[in-house]
This record gives sequence, structure tokens and C-alpha cells, in this order.
Amino acid sequence: MSLRIGVDTGGTFTDVCAYDEATGQIHVRKVSSTPDDPGRAIVRGLHELLDQIGGRDMAEVGYFAHGTTVGTNALLTGRGVRTGLITTRGFRDLLELGRGRRPDMYDAQADKPAPFVPRDLRLEVTERVRHDGRVEIPLDPAEVREAVRVLKEQGVAAIAVCLLYSYVRPDHERKIGEIIRAEMPDAHVSLSCEVLPEFREFERLSTVVTNAYIGPVVADYLARLRSTLTASGLRCEPHVTQSNGGIIPFVTAERLPVRLVLSGPSTGVVGAAAVCSAAGFGDIITFDMGGTSSDVSLVQNGDPKVTASLEIDGRPVRSPMLDIHTVGAGGGSIAWIDSGGHLRVGPASAGAFPGPACYGHGEEATVTDANVVLRVLNPEYLLNGQLKIDHHASHRAVGRLAERLGLSVPETAQGIIDVVTANMARAIRVISVHRGYDPRDYALVPFGGAGPLHAARLAAELGCAGIVVPETPGAQSALGLLMTDVRSDFMRTCRLPVHQGNAGPLSEVLDELVASATQWFDSEGIGPARRSITRAVDMRYRGQNYELGVDLPDDGPVTVDTVRRLLADFGDAHDRMYGYRLADESVEAVTFRAQAVGAVSRAELVRSAPRGGTPEEAVTTRRRVHLKEAGAEVDCPVYDRARLEVGHRLTGPAVIEQMDSTTLLLPGDTCEVDELRNLIIRTREV
Repeated sequence: MSLRIGVDTGGTFTDVCAYDEATGQIHVRKVSSTPDDPGRAIVRGLHELLDQIGGRDMAEVGYFAHGTTVGTNALLTGRGVRTGLITTRGFRDLLELGRGRRPDMYDAQADKPAPFVPRDLRLEVTERVRHDGRVEIPLDPAEVREAVRVLKEQGVAAIAVCLLYSYVRPDHERKIGEIIRAEMPDAHVSLSCEVLPEFREFERLSTVVTNAYIGPVVADYLARLRSTLTASGLRCEPHVTQSNGGIIPFVTAERLPVRLVLSGPSTGVVGAAAVCSAAGFGDIITFDMGGTSSDVSLVQNGDPKVTASLEIDGRPVRSPMLDIHTVGAGGGSIAWIDSGGHLRVGPASAGAFPGPACYGHGEEATVTDANVVLRVLNPEYLLNGQLKIDHHASHRAVGRLAERLGLSVPETAQGIIDVVTANMARAIRVISVHRGYDPRDYALVPFGGAGPLHAARLAAELGCAGIVVPETPGAQSALGLLMTDVRSDFMRTCRLPVHQGNAGPLSEVLDELVASATQWFDSEGIGPARRSITRAVDMRYRGQNYELGVDLPDDGPVTVDTVRRLLADFGDAHDRMYGYRLADESVEAVTFRAQAVGAVSRAELVRSAPRGGTPEEAVTTRRRVHLKEAGAEVDCPVYDRARLEVGHRLTGPAVIEQMDSTTLLLPGDTCEVDELRNLIIRTREV
């Protein structure tokens, strides 16, 4: 069993990546996604890849990991299951009331998103736990049983349970869970004390409802895929990516599907961080541009930034996840003209079908069509000939927009590129400038099928300190699956003052989380040599409403020195985020966190030595390319990246093609192939 397989399902393509432990080689295959059943594309791509590398057998696969967007898509399209809710009496409408804020401060007509649980399926039970864990009103099991029977008659497939202060005392929720399982053994049960044992009632309620709403959808998908893979001959335990960048077995993920909402893009960030750290670039901004969207994230000192929450379609979801910001700007994003006559791009996408016009089925102009018109993309084929391109269809699609705008076809195509570049730059500023980080201090790392194509213009717009294009950028997320470890997160809200005399109570809470992490290691069969635990605390000045996460400096006991370091690091984080610190203000810890990591055997990064030769030997053709930066069409050399060797240096303008992506060098850009076969690009602006 020498093959390790990673599969990433995107909106347009499904990427399958194999690492052969015997030879150290990496193999990639891309197939069109099948949105109606993503598993079909996965199995097809897997078999095609095994045939591609010499007719290997499925039984040789010793590791299988998958990144999926099934849960996210169910949320965005409203295709979850009929869900019920049981909550403390008096809190039935909290899901609808939320925080009392308008979705858009400047739009008085904007509607809040409809709750996943309609009011008639939100039932109350009499019980009350105080904020300190004391039971004021005991739970009435008979009343709970009646509520469950009502929901059963209403045909719900999942039930969420969220009681007041259950994160302090979970007894009542657990009892309700027992009753539901007795009355409705086939229902998917989500308890807030298990999904999110943290304070802030509305966010906890929204998260547990989301978990219940998509639970059966994700569980059914993973179960079907596991069965299909087993029938195809897979013998190892399949794993799926979590939003935190780690992997867990399918069977574990079926219980907490809310932790998969960023399953797709997270491993690309993890893989890029590993590749770039090895190449000497610890501070990077990742830029994953696929067919439907672009995902951006910031990595500092080789560690991806982590957050505890995000909003999906206006609904808060709290779960440990990589800090990834998504914008509807992909290769398949559709260009259109708004009511004011202005050119817009996205967020609507042509998807896998019909896809961009040049793929032969669609008619609307997309970002991919604009690049075909400008001849930056190969106007004949992509994927080394696997995908034929109809450049006439791209001209027709862009031409229809050009007529309405009163511009030429190339001018309109360039306008599409300019608009989508501005959209992506705005997304990167959200995770950098808006949070106190200067993009000029970071290298841009583009991947996804379309990332390297747009990286030079984006880096110049942001002033990034260079560009690092990985060896297989179009399959970086799939490759990242072969570089990530098994992870699980544990958290608990417990408000405690942070000062040097309170090290003992702080240590007690963290020790409880470490004990839970150790139990998880045991249950997953992860040996002591492969275990590591990192700890963090969400802290704030007393009286503040929001916290900042601060990592503990080491894994030792919490001492006076540890507390002193925590306070200093919190002050630094507060100063970076808000521009000031309060030296004499009391600080409190709110939520304690521990992340358990089980190291797995991973794909090794192979360093190569120069083999001589010249870059000119890698030129396959020359192509007339429209480049705004040159003010005209330019005769560009087209390089086959597979023929470029370590140490080769190129100067733009140039196009570098490979099976899974295309890289554009603008006039004045320089590029060098490093010993890990990355393309290190310096833009003319740097």
C-alpha cells in the first residue's frame, strides 16, 4: 500500500492527487465535477488516475482524504433537511430575533435570512439553569417526550437542542438527547453542549441548528461515498477535511458536519503553508482561485490564521476554522451589466455545466472566456489536451457585452479582468489591511486552476513582496490533503480574571481540555509519539464585548511567567487590531481552547538540483497576447513548465503552461525556478 490519495471537489473540476511513497512522485488528474452527486466524479477521477500511473490497483491505496463542499452547498442553496428545535421556555424566537441588527446598515429594506427552523417547529420546554450552573427549574422529561412526539408527527429528520447556559451545565440537554434517541432513533440529534459549549446564546443556537440542518445531508453523502469506495476496492479508512485544516475519519465527521463548512478550501492553505515554509517564505497570503470563487487567507510564520466564527449567507456559525475569506470571483464567474450600465463580474458562476462559453455548452461571458479572448489562455485546449477550447464561442459571448458597452471585444475582455482583479484585491484587504497586516510584507501564493493566471496583476495591485507558484497549483488543495494531520478542537467557556495570582484556576480549565484531547487521541488510536496539543485563550479587557484569541507560549504548566506572557501577547494583539492597549485595565479570559493534532505520514517535498540547459529549450510556441500593461498585442513565448529546470530564469512578458494551470508574467516581471520547483516571481512593481 504505497499510494496516498487526496481528492478536492470544486464547483467546476474535481482534482485527484496521488503521492507514490515508493518513488516520491506526485500524480494529478482533473475531471469535471458532478454537482448532482459529487461522488461520481471522485470515483471516476480516482480510477482514471490509477490508470494514468500504470494501471495501479485500488488495494494499493493506503490513505484516502477528501475535501468537500457538500455541507456548504446545502447551506447556501437551502437544501438541508426538515429540522426541529427544542429550547428553554421563552427563547423560541431567538433564532429569528438574532442580534437585532439589520443585515445591511444602509439598506432599510434588506431582509434577514429565513431561519432554517420555522416557528411551528421551534418548541419550548420548561427548565432553567442559572449562569453559575445551579438548577433553578428541573427538566420535566414528560414534557420533553411530548415535544419530541409533536416533532415526529411533523416529519422532521433532525432535531437541534439548545438550552440556556447548557455550556455550564449540560445535564438537561443530554437528557433531552436520550429521550429523542428513544422516541426517534433515526433522527439526527444535535446538542449545543456537544457542538459548541461556548457562551453567546444566539451564535450557539445558530450553530447547532446549522449542524442539525445539514447533518443528514453530509452523513448520507459520506456514507454513500464510503460504500462506493469500499465497493471499488478501497481498504483504508477514508478521511475528510475539517474547516480547521485537519482531517478526521468519515464516521467522526458525520456527527459534527458543521465543522466541514470550509472543508474544501482549508487544505489548500495548509499545503501552501508547508510548501512555502520549506521554500523560505513564512509570511504569505494564499489565493485560491477556482471555477466558482476565490478563497484568500493569511499565513504568518508558517502558521495559518485561525478564527472561531464566520457568517454564511447572513447566519453566524461558530466552529474552529482557518481564517478564510471567500469572494464570488472564479474562472467561471459571469460578467454582466448592471442597471447603471456598469460592467460587473460574479458572484453568479457558470459552474461545471454549462461552464464558460469556450467549453462548448454555455453562452454567457465568463472570466475564463475573457482570458481566451486575450489569448492569455490557450485558445485551442486546456488540461494538456483533455479539454478542447472553442475560442470563437468566447469571442461571441464577450462580443455581446462589448456591443452594449460600446467597446471593442479585447477592451471588454480586459475590463472583465480588471473588475475581477479589483474584487479579489478587496477580498485580500479584508484579511490583511483590515486586520492590521500589510500585504507588502507578504508573498502572494496563487493556486487553483485560475490563481497563477491572475497573480501578477493582483500582486502588483497589492504591492506584495513577490509571488510563489507551487509546482502543482491547480491541484494544490488536493495535494494539501496529503500534508495535513488529524485534528480535533476542544473548547469551554469559563470567565476568569487573568492576573499573576490566578495561574491555578486558569491551569485547571486548560487541564480539563487537555484531558479531553487525550481521551480523543485514545479513541482514534493515535499513539503517544504522534500526539501534540496546542492551547489558546480568548481574552478581552473587562467590559468589552468581543475577545481576541491568544496562544499559550508553550505546552507546560500555567505559571506566573505564563500569565505575564499571555497579558503581553494580548496587549500586542489588541494594539494590532484596534490601534491601542490599556496597560492598567483588568483582563479576563472567556473561552479556553485546546487543539489535538495527530501526526500522519505525509507527502515529502523533494528538492531538486539544477540539470543545466536553458529556458529557451522549454519554449513550445509563441502567441500574440493582448496585454494592457504593454499597451498592445505582444508576441509572448509560451513555456512548458514541465521542461523548466531548477535555476532557470525568465523575464516577462511570457506565458507558462502546465496541465493544471497557466501562469502569466507581465512585462518587467522576473521568474526563477527554485529547488522545490516553485516559480518565484518578482513583479515589476516590487
